[in-house]
Amino acid sequence: MTLDRLRQPRCILVYALAPAGMSPADANHVFNDYILDPALPLVLFHDHFIGRPPGGIAIFFTETPEERQALLNSTALQGWEVTLRPLIFSRSPAAFDEQIAFTLRAYRGQDWEVLQKQNRPTYGNPTREAETGEEDS
Repeated sequence: MTLDRLRQPRCILVYALAPAGMSPADANHVFNDYILDPALPLVLFHDHFIGRPPGGIAIFFTETPEERQALLNSTALQGWEVTLRPLIFSRSPAAFDEQIAFTLRAYRGQDWEVLQKQNRPTYGNPTREAETGEEDS
């Protein structure tokens, strides 16, 4: 399915792998610049990958054909392997949040509001992981 065939607002998953030879630090900077682009739709979530090739995922909320086209036309990730996939249930930022809550409740018996308030320890150094693409112990 191509994004130009979509008619309704919905979230789009962007899965992006950096070109061979790009360092994790450079890939993270390029990906962050991509999601910072004000010409792109509202970004709801992003994260970076550990390992090679470096890259990341992002969830954008698109309301209009123009916003979907902006994702397709972006040249910020030129040379990257980029996959754009529209999501079924996440048709708005609130629906994306509700889908998280539903998945936790229906498939794991967990309460999203309770999990959001948990103060779990931080393991390793996420900034170092983003720069090196390796898990920090």
